[in-house]
Amino acid sequence: MEQTSQYAWIIPFLPLSVPILIGLGLLLFPSATKSLRRMWAFQSVLVLSIVMIFSINLSIQQLNNRATYQYVWAWILNNDFSLEFGYLIDPLTSIMSILITTVGILVLIYSDNYMFHDRGYLRFFAYMSFFSTAMLGLVTSSNLIQIYIFWELVGMCSYLLIGFWFTRPVAANACQKAFVTNRVGDFGLLLGILGFYWITGSFEFRDLFQIFKNLIFHNELNFLFVTWCAVLFFSGAVSKSAQFPLHVWLPDAMEGPTPISALIHAATMVAAGIFLVTRLLPLFIIIPQIMNFISLIGIITLFFGATLALAQKDIKRGLAYSTMSQLGYMMLALGMGSSRSALFHLITHAYSKALLFLGSGSVIHSMQTIVGYSPTKSQNMVFMGGLKKHVPITKSAFLLGTLSLCGIPPLACFWSKDQILNDSWLYSALFAIIAWSTAGLTAFYMFRIYLLTFEGHLNAHFQNFSGKKKTSLYALSLWGKEGFNVNNKNFHLLTLLIMKKNKSAYFFSQKIDRIDENAKTRSQPFLTISRFGKKTSFAYPYESDNTILFPILILVVFTFFVGFIGISFNGVDLDILSKWLTPSINLLHQNSNYLTDWSEFAKDAVFSVSLAYLGIIIAFFFYKPPYSLFTNLDLVNSLTKTNLTRFFSDKIKNGIYAWSYNRGYIDAFYATYFTGTMRRVSEVTHFFDRQVVDGITNGVGLMSFFVGEVIKSIGGGRISSYLFLYSSYISIFLLIAYFLSRK
Repeated sequence: MEQTSQYAWIIPFLPLSVPILIGLGLLLFPSATKSLRRMWAFQSVLVLSIVMIFSINLSIQQLNNRATYQYVWAWILNNDFSLEFGYLIDPLTSIMSILITTVGILVLIYSDNYMFHDRGYLRFFAYMSFFSTAMLGLVTSSNLIQIYIFWELVGMCSYLLIGFWFTRPVAANACQKAFVTNRVGDFGLLLGILGFYWITGSFEFRDLFQIFKNLIFHNELNFLFVTWCAVLFFSGAVSKSAQFPLHVWLPDAMEGPTPISALIHAATMVAAGIFLVTRLLPLFIIIPQIMNFISLIGIITLFFGATLALAQKDIKRGLAYSTMSQLGYMMLALGMGSSRSALFHLITHAYSKALLFLGSGSVIHSMQTIVGYSPTKSQNMVFMGGLKKHVPITKSAFLLGTLSLCGIPPLACFWSKDQILNDSWLYSALFAIIAWSTAGLTAFYMFRIYLLTFEGHLNAHFQNFSGKKKTSLYALSLWGKEGFNVNNKNFHLLTLLIMKKNKSAYFFSQKIDRIDENAKTRSQPFLTISRFGKKTSFAYPYESDNTILFPILILVVFTFFVGFIGISFNGVDLDILSKWLTPSINLLHQNSNYLTDWSEFAKDAVFSVSLAYLGIIIAFFFYKPPYSLFTNLDLVNSLTKTNLTRFFSDKIKNGIYAWSYNRGYIDAFYATYFTGTMRRVSEVTHFFDRQVVDGITNGVGLMSFFVGEVIKSIGGGRISSYLFLYSSYISIFLLIAYFLSRK
């Protein structure tokens, strides 16, 4: 293994060749580089594939040899201070590098079609490859300084990719919000690194862990100071992995292109915080207070994210809050000391959530071919519904990803989430109740997203989740039931109500944006309506191209089978994950036989699966009632007037819906008490600077000017007069001084 590991430096640096070559090409041969731009997508996929093969090879050797490898070289040497750079190859590195490269390759293939008509195509692939370099450099780092350097590069790439469409103000604001929020946590991370260096005198992981254990054993540390350093360290993971209260940047980050959401905000960048805590777990596990704090942040985040996902209308934003909740599960597992379960859920969630994000991108890609569908509408589930007949492959893949995230066997997330839920009972009964309840909430809001997007019919609804009448509860569908009669009375009535009450849904008015030229050639005409002498053409949504569907189908395979790497039944040991983690330098040896036989497995899983099915049933009750019940508009109106319906409607509107739709009021709190306070402080500082500091400076200048003018006016040009005047002043001064001294 040592010979192969000597070349492990290519893992982070090989993808760096793509942005370098793209930059040189645009500088030296701009026309040729732009005309052959798909070549750069091929090169991006090729180099990342080489890195993936190399990472898999290293992982196989680790499984066989049970060894780790570290290579360092001196960078700065000065007396007692030395700073080394290098790379560390251990099971944690192998897991993360395989995860980053496999998801990255699929996202790059997907992006070739998704971003093909974008003017920033080359810039997009340059940013993505540079991000892969930064992320791979982070997971292969052998010391804290190296981690911090790549940590900041990952944040910079996130800023560039979230704000990729920087001409849109909402995207520019989103990338700034992500940048500022992450700087808060990163500053804490830097202070934590410096604090632990002051304690141990080393940045290297091996030396850091060993020295810290010896100091704790001999009781030579100020435990309060150590705890605060650990909290500062953990704050970097809180911001990067969107944990409460620094989670506010993640939903707004969905303003970037969907492939970015799939790669960065589902599988890789947000996993950086989980990776950091796992890497430093031998440090944290000695400090009970910090472990309790990590588990507390995890349980708050998982429940908070689930509640905020309940009422989101933007499909990507709903998935973003789902990501936040699942990251909370991982952080809870790390706080309980169950690092194996956290990494297992990290793997299964990454593939399932990447599938969901790419599936949502396929839906958005299809919706944007409809006349009048702006980018905002194409991500709004209110304007979707009935898509299952038009995008059947995407619908099936999205359904499998949804079932996996809900914890339905035998899909991937079921195996990992159940391990965390079972471990929570051994840690805290209160935490276990919250974690299991959130599992039911996850099933509810994920099926809500699925039903609003793919199910539903046109003439179905007038009572929404917020309790507002004559607006959409279920998905609005322009195309509705196949063969729908446009002359139907209910069709026109619903159209008028939508146009009257929801001004953003002018499907049949002249306020319709022009369809994209690239989509016109591929869209299928739906109907043509003549209004005021002008014709407006509509189109069916269509299934995405093969280069978009191929990565989605590969992720379906991962979603089916990746969960089996961490289970063991009836003596048949399939638990590759525990064998993989055995030689790690920073993970405790844990029992690999989580599931010993089918009876124990069924006993542990039956409750969680029941909760998931309960959430699914409730979601069907709210968002997918029998179609025949809602074909009669009079019946709908009568149902909405019942006391029971009004009671639940008011409760939902005033409670859950308002809380969820307004993001738990956290953003408003920050805007009022942080942003508002900073503005007021800035205004006071600005006033003091302009009126006091500048006033004094300008006053001295004006006084000098007036004194000069006065002296100039009394000047006669005779030196004897000047000498007489100065001598008079001196004499008066001396007389005053004499009389004062006499007293």
